[in-house]
Amino acid sequence: MDVDGRAEDITEAAWVKLLNADYVDGGLVRAAYAEPRLRQLFPWVGMWELHFSRCAEIPFTWDVPYISPRKGGGFCVEGPSRSESVGVADNAEAAVAIVADHLPPGCGPAFAGNRHELATQEARD
Repeated sequence: MDVDGRAEDITEAAWVKLLNADYVDGGLVRAAYAEPRLRQLFPWVGMWELHFSRCAEIPFTWDVPYISPRKGGGFCVEGPSRSESVGVADNAEAAVAIVADHLPPGCGPAFAGNRHELATQEARD
């Protein structure tokens, strides 16, 4: 889908930005970046939650679980919708493993476009 590598470049730039950010748990971002299945997805942060999208432009996909800090320590893995709880983890590595184990089928590298363009592309494939 991304012959010229544009999505890969955009995704890597987003990871680099988050790896250097102070508005999200750095250990969590490093753990997610270390997991190849998550590193290929576009990362974004909202409300202190670490999200992963199958596309690199807004509007993002909402079909991958996300990680939020848990009051008192640790993390909650939720989603893909806000009403779904996948599990809790005492550390970042465990939270990342939960997300990786709950990726949707066929979840591959981020697409250079938004979720509507991704859906159109997937319908063609």
